[in-house]
Amino acid sequence: MDIKEILKHVDHTLLLQTATWDEIRQICDDGVKYGTASVCIPPSYVKQAAEYLQGKTAVCTVIGFPNGYMTTKTKEFETKDAIADGASEIDMVINLGWLKDRRYDLLTEEIRTLKAVCGEKILKVIIETCLLTDEEKIKMCGIVTEAGADYIKTSTGFSSAGATFHDIELFAAHVGPDVKIKAAGGISSLEDAEKFLSLGADRLGTSRIVKLVKNGEASGY
Repeated sequence: MDIKEILKHVDHTLLLQTATWDEIRQICDDGVKYGTASVCIPPSYVKQAAEYLQGKTAVCTVIGFPNGYMTTKTKEFETKDAIADGASEIDMVINLGWLKDRRYDLLTEEIRTLKAVCGEKILKVIIETCLLTDEEKIKMCGIVTEAGADYIKTSTGFSSAGATFHDIELFAAHVGPDVKIKAAGGISSLEDAEKFLSLGADRLGTSRIVKLVKNGEASGY
């Protein structure tokens, strides 16, 4: 697959706790230069980044991150605030305790609430696959589909593991036709990126693919 095509599917990501504006600005510059799908950054930088980018690339941010156990009202406020600041894509973390407790109604309602806030803007739902059984992952495919979110996403990148090929295959077999897939966490090579896309992922949450291009380790750009 052509490197430019891979980059079109990348959410160029910097979510480290210590991220500075200079580092965020570099992520923005690289996102524009290399044609990534979006830049995925902390909520506190969304307004500054949106003003800096002036629509040159989409600004994505995270809600309920990374643990997901905030109240729905808190996540709803975070989402409204991020959109008001200029975010065009929202990556929310589910309440994993609710899933373990089989509180599927609460999970569905929370996702619906945030999607209502997003409207036409993209909502991605992070389910943190490394902490789930396959049965729970399949259940979340159904909930995300029913609740009307745009994407199901594997991982925050802040837990014990990231995306696996198995998880993307599982998602592809069980999500509805209108739900896309985002693989995130630990995607460190062009070969892996291409494999994730071939298995059904539409987005890749990673910082390393752009770094490979910048370091001259990826040909074809």
